[in-house]
Formats: sequence, C-alpha cells, structure tokens
Amino acid sequence: MKTSAILLAAGLSRRMGCDKLLLEYRDKTLLQCSIELLSSLPVFERIIVISDTGSKTITLPSGIKLLINHTPENGISGSIGTGVEAATGTHYFFLTADQPLLTVADLIPLLEASDANPDKIVFPVIDSKPCSPTIFPGRFRTELLNLSGDTGGRAIRDANTVAWHAVVPERPDNFIDIDSAEDYQALGVND
Repeated sequence: MKTSAILLAAGLSRRMGCDKLLLEYRDKTLLQCSIELLSSLPVFERIIVISDTGSKTITLPSGIKLLINHTPENGISGSIGTGVEAATGTHYFFLTADQPLLTVADLIPLLEASDANPDKIVFPVIDSKPCSPTIFPGRFRTELLNLSGDTGGRAIRDANTVAWHAVVPERPDNFIDIDSAEDYQALGVND
C-alpha cells in the first residue's frame, strides 16, 4: 500500500479572523508544527497544498511536494482536488494544519488500520464522533475530485458508512483542532 499524505493548509481561517496557521505554539507556527509532522510520517509521499500567500512564508524540508491552491476562497474542495490530482499513492491521508498537538505516534494507529483494512475509510472517533485526519482508499478518487465549494471529505465519508473503519485514539486530546480564538487560548499558548 502506498499512502499519499496531503496536508491541507490553504484555508482562509474565516472563523478565526486572522491567519491561524501563523499563530505560534511552543515557539513555532501552527503551520511549522504541521509541516514537521508531515515530514516525519512513514508514508509513500508527502504533499502540502497551500495558498499563494502562504507559500511565501514557509521553507519546506526535502521530500515534500508543494502545491498551490490559487483559489482558496472557493473552499476546501479545491485543496482536496489539487492534492488528489497530484498524488500518486493508492490511499489519500488528509491532514489539516490546525491540529498542533498531533504526533507521529498518534497517527501510526490510523496508518496501521488502513494497511489492515485497505478498502475502508479510516478515521479517529472521539466521544462517538468522527474527526480528522482521515485516510481514503483510492476507490474514492473520483468522488474526492468532484467535491465542490467548502465541502470536505466528510460528505464522502458520511455517505459511505459501510466503508468506515473507526479508530479510538489513546490520546484523544491531541486531536483537537484550532478553529477559534477560544480554541487557541485553550492550547495554553503561554505555558
């Protein structure tokens, strides 16, 4: 199995009111935290999809393919499509750039579950609710490419419940995402 890890980092941070990927956590931006995680994953290929503006603020380690979403205002579907179109793996592992607490150890169980269940959509479940990140098998390529607007892979996941393989994380608190100023403050950024 060849997994393409795709870091979606072209969002407009509408709910946050500022570019949340440039917010700092433990002397790094949220974007830097996500890039370091992506770089460390034991996967076939690593891709980051970012906006034109965002691409000017980063330096990438070798081994990460940089893709530009020129129309981030059209929603997450554009970033998903850009990543999937360029990916050469058999599976698509979608990561978001606003989960700074995630570690490789948190994500290995998802990768192992995908290896053991190659036809399933693999994702973590916390408090009985599916969350990110998610791994889609290649058989969902067309559906992922046909997404439009601000619709992410959740729509495909929810329409295919028979294809689910849920993983309960050992450290669920690491899977929080930062969508608001309150979420950011809850990180304990001054700790």
